[in-house]
Amino acid sequence: MHRENYLFTSESVSEGHPDKVCDRISDAIVDLYLAADPVSRVALETLTTTNRIVLAGEVRGPEDITHEHLEETARRCVREIGYEQEGFHWKNAEVSVYVHSQSSDIAQGVDASGNKDEGAGDQGIMFGYACRETEALMPAPLFYSHKILHDMAAARHSGREPGLGPDSKSQVTLAYEHGRPVRAASVVVSTQHAEELEQDDVRKIVRPYVEAALPEGWMCADEDFYVNPTGKFVIGGPDGDAGLTGRKIIVDTYGGAAPHAAAHFPARTRPRSTARRPTPRATWPRTSSPPDLATGAPFSWPTRSGSPSHCRFMLTSTMADRFRRNGWKAPSARSWISARAAFANISA
Repeated sequence: MHRENYLFTSESVSEGHPDKVCDRISDAIVDLYLAADPVSRVALETLTTTNRIVLAGEVRGPEDITHEHLEETARRCVREIGYEQEGFHWKNAEVSVYVHSQSSDIAQGVDASGNKDEGAGDQGIMFGYACRETEALMPAPLFYSHKILHDMAAARHSGREPGLGPDSKSQVTLAYEHGRPVRAASVVVSTQHAEELEQDDVRKIVRPYVEAALPEGWMCADEDFYVNPTGKFVIGGPDGDAGLTGRKIIVDTYGGAAPHAAAHFPARTRPRSTARRPTPRATWPRTSSPPDLATGAPFSWPTRSGSPSHCRFMLTSTMADRFRRNGWKAPSARSWISARAAFANISA
């Protein structure tokens, strides 16, 4: 049976997290090519570790974009994030570029020619939904996890909190009653900090940002508020842990509140893959009302006419087209409820 009272946890990571550093660099290079030529093809991955950045991938675009331009873009991203540390510095890090031309085998599969439509080198499926738990129409645990780190990063960049470092992570557990989030059951924030700060100092810095991010009265009990629970966190970012492009797939979507099928989210342009990096935004038709998970609105699968206006979880367009073409019978409400209950048990 569907539970109305439960706890749900989602985490977020900051722009200085090793994987997010890689995302930032890879996406900036995609933008570099698209700005020069909107039909460029880019499939590029980034790896970071102690004072080293490795770029690898395939491109098809303006030849005047050289390896030097790619290196410059990578360094600019690291500088904007704020890494000027001994173990990872935008100016001192070694940048290796292993980027070459797109495979001709892939090119012939994705290019439109004659009466052949534009294709896709890779295919992927994602489920999306919207809810009224927050103004952003995103699940509340993920939304507040994001907001805590966003506000802390803004304070760091402005110089208001010089003791904070770029690398941080938040984890928010919300209590749901009658299907609605009502309070924070626990909050965990781990943040890189200056050498001279003690754990209690960091806790005092972080607490106001957590309280401001959560709705009034939602702050958890003091014993359920954890800041740097493992202790000292001075060595961070790629110096503390290697990073790779696209590895924060739950953080980048719904915080565990929706399924997806992807090993990672690569930085690629169409049509090398079916879409560029998926972003956590609603996927319902703009002409319809967003489905309301919080109030338990009745679920219905897309009909054969393709109208998914009341879906909790939407099929992708490819799957919906397959339903229509083949006249498949949609799963019953009973089977959906059973599947959703099983997912809730795993997620909680």
